[in-house]
Amino acid sequence: MNPSTAQAEVIVDELVRNGVRQVVLSPGSRNAPLSYALYRAAHAERLRLHVRIDERSAGFLALGLAARSRSPVVVVCTSGTAATNLHPAVSEAYHSGVPLIVLTADRPTELRAAGANQTIDQHRLFGAEVRMFDELAVAENRPGQNAYWRSQTCRAWHAANVGARGGPVHLNVPFREPLVPDGDAQWCEPLTGRPAGARWTEISEHGWTPSTLSQVHARRGLVLVADWGPEGASEWGDRYGWPVLSESGGVGLGGSAAISTGMWLLNLPEFMEKKRPEQVLCVGRPTVFRQVQRLLADIDVEVLLAHGGVDWPAPAHNLREVAETFGAAPGRADPDWLTGWQQADQKATAALHAALDLERWPSGPAAAREVVDALPEHALLVLGSSNPSRDVALAARQRSDVVVHRNRGVAGIDGTVSTAIGAAVAHGRPAYALLGDLTFLHDSNGLMLGPYERRPDLTIVVLNDDGGGIFALLEQGSPEHREAFERVFATPHGTDIGKLCAAHGVEHVLVRQQSEFSAALQWRPGLRVIEVQADRARLRSVHQRLLTAVRSALLG
Repeated sequence: MNPSTAQAEVIVDELVRNGVRQVVLSPGSRNAPLSYALYRAAHAERLRLHVRIDERSAGFLALGLAARSRSPVVVVCTSGTAATNLHPAVSEAYHSGVPLIVLTADRPTELRAAGANQTIDQHRLFGAEVRMFDELAVAENRPGQNAYWRSQTCRAWHAANVGARGGPVHLNVPFREPLVPDGDAQWCEPLTGRPAGARWTEISEHGWTPSTLSQVHARRGLVLVADWGPEGASEWGDRYGWPVLSESGGVGLGGSAAISTGMWLLNLPEFMEKKRPEQVLCVGRPTVFRQVQRLLADIDVEVLLAHGGVDWPAPAHNLREVAETFGAAPGRADPDWLTGWQQADQKATAALHAALDLERWPSGPAAAREVVDALPEHALLVLGSSNPSRDVALAARQRSDVVVHRNRGVAGIDGTVSTAIGAAVAHGRPAYALLGDLTFLHDSNGLMLGPYERRPDLTIVVLNDDGGGIFALLEQGSPEHREAFERVFATPHGTDIGKLCAAHGVEHVLVRQQSEFSAALQWRPGLRVIEVQADRARLRSVHQRLLTAVRSALLG
């Protein structure tokens, strides 16, 4: 057996022993040893193999699988720019706490200064955005290699998986030719792992317990759910009488303390003057709304953070405490405090939906409301990072039975189609994605599924307003910047999404009437795209009218 084949076989075997069940592979020449080893493991049904020709899409497919399964997923590529194309997914995994194991093939050292094809410097390629980097020594046929390969594989698994939040690790593996199996099974030592399929190195967590918050004391506080699951936060808020707000609005949020219009209420200075909390318990890392950042930066508000990673957010660098779990609070909150927020939520909800019913269809907020209303029980909803995340938070009705995923680690639009496909495969139940047109087009390669690849049960809803609608809601979209806006911010593209889907063999439905939209949203298995065309010019005024309606209902 040649050394490259032996090394690849051992690495794949040890990954399976550590618990890897999903691997995403982008084909190449230098990573051929790993490709053969993965094919054999998949054929033996030891793991599920997904093959993608675009490394950026492959990285985000792995990210979606890992985020939903909450278990490390491996992504494998060849050398050169193939490896650099994984960087956006690595960045997202690092900042959102998703366990990802990146295996990049490389040239051996003697080829790195020789002008060899597809050779770049891959040493610490992803910088500080990985929990662990290691470059394995070039494989040699000598005793001790089996233990070395297995030990380092265990280190990588543990680094990706340890703690309340996972993260990405990077193993760079130089392979020397020959790169394909030679049919010879002889090796200088046994290449077997531990008996009974055990890991080579068991890492004990005996005596390790997560830290819990100890500084909760306020009777007037808020729970703010950012990028972690809201289950524990909802129970905590119910128990102690703190209102629970989420950057996803009421979607995925349950419990009697849930405030579905929280993002509207935080954006009303007059309301917040009367309802400023003494403490805020932030769960995860908030990224979507400026009003949230203002609250967390308020020097008169003490901020507590439930966050399992080292890269914790501190908008004003004034965190009072960081812990991994909520723990206990000393007593019950002021009962009138929660009641006041609930009454405000009821008024805001009624005014919001009455105003939205008067708007001309379609608009982003209206489409978001209809998508959430149509979701089957326990469905997955993947949201694009621009307007869809905001539209759901601002306009959707409360749904406690829905699972929400957003790539909010670095809040980019990279790879969102692939992320949604990966998350849908791991979810195993009905899945939907709500994306803007630019987000969809940015990863249209994610629709490129070969005949051997598993097709997800995923309905992708694309709100197509022919450009960057998010900028219409920011300072760039104000009337005084109208002359430059369309060319350098709105960036209209004129792409025919139906033809793009047809090129990939993906079902496409263009809806022109609200009744058609409701019918199209009914759950069906398989991969399909529903397109809604909207007028971007109306977006800013729609949001202004909705804010006016909420403000009038609360403040008169």
